[in-house]
Amino acid sequence: MAHVLPFPDISPELFSIQIGGMEFALRWYALAYIVGILLGWMIARRALSRPALWPQDTRPMTKEQLDDLLTWIILGVVVGGRLGFVLFYQPGYYLRNPLEIPMIWQGGMAFHGGFLGVVVATWIFCARNAIPKMQTADLLALSTPVGIMLGRIANFINAELWGRPSDAPWAVIFPGPYALCDDAPCARHPSQLYEAGLEGLLLGAVLLTLAFGYKALKKPGLIAGTFFAGYGIARFIVEFFRLADAQFITEDNPLGHVLRLTDTIGITMGQLLSLPMVAIGLTLILLGRRQWK
Repeated sequence: MAHVLPFPDISPELFSIQIGGMEFALRWYALAYIVGILLGWMIARRALSRPALWPQDTRPMTKEQLDDLLTWIILGVVVGGRLGFVLFYQPGYYLRNPLEIPMIWQGGMAFHGGFLGVVVATWIFCARNAIPKMQTADLLALSTPVGIMLGRIANFINAELWGRPSDAPWAVIFPGPYALCDDAPCARHPSQLYEAGLEGLLLGAVLLTLAFGYKALKKPGLIAGTFFAGYGIARFIVEFFRLADAQFITEDNPLGHVLRLTDTIGITMGQLLSLPMVAIGLTLILLGRRQWK
């Protein structure tokens, strides 16, 4: 235990205020959403300001349409993320307590659900405004990793979504119910930071380089396909180091696999949901090849 790192003493709340006997707090997680959406919006506007990056040197939408799309995306993230958590991770609980489904302030959002929510919202918006769907998908994929990175850093600050036990020199002893293993201090992988680095920083750098350095936006589907496949692969890898959600962990299934081959080999829910993203990404890249020539 001499080589592990103590958990940094960072409050999940930036500040809180009392108004009329009620307390309102700004949390790091909420700030990550706000800043992530803002930075993603700025990246998208930068891409739209350069028509030469797009097929036929024509941007897929105006900046005013992007501003309208932002509202749809926010709704898709919130509604889809919440419903995804309810359906994928705790359907039994919310079936018994349906009035708690809209209580997002209690926590509980799923990335894969938020992703599906954004897909549906964007599809409807593009259909209503006659905007090219694939080029819009490329634009959103280019803008998303920065928000993922900030969200995962906020997960780390909140001491949630812990990693599996580890004796690595960078392992961290998180506070809370998983601080102990067999009544001894338990260091864990900082899997939130692994995700921030792979799904956010690395994937974002690759997409920005492809878009602005190699004009990949001229090839509809390449950026979106790379994002879907890249995220799915990164998440699948990180799941080997991330602790499964509590509802999947039992005495005879300590690793929380939803599909088990042996006692130690199987697939987690996060991996199961990531496989379709890899398939979608590769399909977009393959189907779009005819348009790239």
